[in-house]
Amino acid sequence: MHRRHLIKGFVAQGACLICAAAARADGAHWGYTGQVGPEHWADLDRKNFVCSAGTQQSPVDITDAVKADMPRIAIDWHKGRRKMVNNGHTIQVNMPEGSTLTRGDRTFELIQFHFHAPSEHRIAGKSFPMEAHFVHKDTTSENLGVLGVFLTPGATNVSFADLAAVFPPQPGAEMAVEIDPRGLLPASLSYWTYEGSLTTPPCTENVEWMLAKQPVEVDAAHIDRFAALYPQNARPIRSANRRFILGFD
Repeated sequence: MHRRHLIKGFVAQGACLICAAAARADGAHWGYTGQVGPEHWADLDRKNFVCSAGTQQSPVDITDAVKADMPRIAIDWHKGRRKMVNNGHTIQVNMPEGSTLTRGDRTFELIQFHFHAPSEHRIAGKSFPMEAHFVHKDTTSENLGVLGVFLTPGATNVSFADLAAVFPPQPGAEMAVEIDPRGLLPASLSYWTYEGSLTTPPCTENVEWMLAKQPVEVDAAHIDRFAALYPQNARPIRSANRRFILGFD
């Protein structure tokens, strides 16, 4: 019981910081290897307590999903000139107000999107070369809705090519870029969903994950361009802990 109250306390504390944590690099030094790697995140800062003590951590391996009748995802993202940042952990594009994802009667506003290599989530044990995370905030609460899209080598994707051409090479560097984020979406928005967490510190457990079933093809050379900057920025798979993973066709 004491452990549960501690977790809830840290979750509540993390909730007020959630947008800042999702939108930029935190002040605490953390990474993906060695003594600052994922298995040590909880030791680096008391705010990261949930990284080790949480029971709904992400990412997970999507297996044995339950087919369910769930709301369709509707996307209303806007193209325009945006700020792309190398935040020391990934390449991230920050979005102004106005771009939304709707799921049933809930609306989420797109805050930013960023990339991981290799993919953080897996499908029946299979990993993909990259995964894009479109981070949204629920317009009526502190909860987040993250749409994950797997990227795989294939045909050139114009939106990803536009980003790859000007990836900021150094941590802290930024670049203005004209981008249509809708170009990074698959043709089908059938998806899996589950309740989880941020995959970076403070690992707050208030994320509704939506993972597109259909990957998006991007030029292999552009994947290599990202991997040259961040060859491994994926958190290892966490236990599902009997959580239901639902699938919508």
